[in-house]
Amino acid sequence: MNRPAPYSSDEPARAEVDAMAGDTVLEFGANWCGICQAAQPAIGEALAAHAARSALRHLKIEDGRGRPLGRSFGIKLWPTLVMLKDGREVARVVRPGGAGEIAQALSRLAP
Repeated sequence: MNRPAPYSSDEPARAEVDAMAGDTVLEFGANWCGICQAAQPAIGEALAAHAARSALRHLKIEDGRGRPLGRSFGIKLWPTLVMLKDGREVARVVRPGGAGEIAQALSRLAP
């Protein structure tokens, strides 16, 4: 079984995120977070199914106190997935319960 990619401590600036063209999922969490780890199979399943139909950028961002990108999106709980279309938020899933919940949010990215 493949191990999920870790959350990156390198985060883009909010202006850079707002200028991103196309479909993007920002996933906020922490590598030590048990809830984030438990959600990875559902997140991976939903993202893979969506990416098979259309291009999708997925950024895993390490969040926490003093992290500006997470604060700019008002992130309070992990994991939180923010779906963006051309830099604008179209959906959000907080602590997903399964792949279906994520897939429903991803459907908001469809043309």
